[in-house]
Amino acid sequence: MNSVEQTLSIVKPDAVERNLDNEIKEIFKNKGFIILKEKKIQIEKTEAERFYKVHETKPFYNDLCAYLSSGPIVVMVLEKENAVMANRELMGATNPKDAKDGTIRRKYGISIDKNSVHGSDSVENAKIEIDFFFKD
Repeated sequence: MNSVEQTLSIVKPDAVERNLDNEIKEIFKNKGFIILKEKKIQIEKTEAERFYKVHETKPFYNDLCAYLSSGPIVVMVLEKENAVMANRELMGATNPKDAKDGTIRRKYGISIDKNSVHGSDSVENAKIEIDFFFKD
């Protein structure tokens, strides 16, 4: 059954630095996502560490946190039917070289680390990630 979901999307520092945030937002809108909330922020490394806590045992954790806090990011709450899966399909594989044509990471990603966008990987994590950036 299809249901309307919310997911978190982050335009990462490499894409913001190249002024791709508006282009990426247009891609989401053209694919039927509604951008409910958005803001451009810069986070501290300690905040990135809290955000990526789920990955803290992995070898790339420190680089990931350093990278996410290395420049401005755009965080957005996206909404549509099956938003989590739809966003993951639209982003493409983590490694831009493996991503399908037409995906955001294939088009804009530079490397496995600088892959331009983040998206929640489950409805449960979407809720946690949205609350992380948009606590009311």
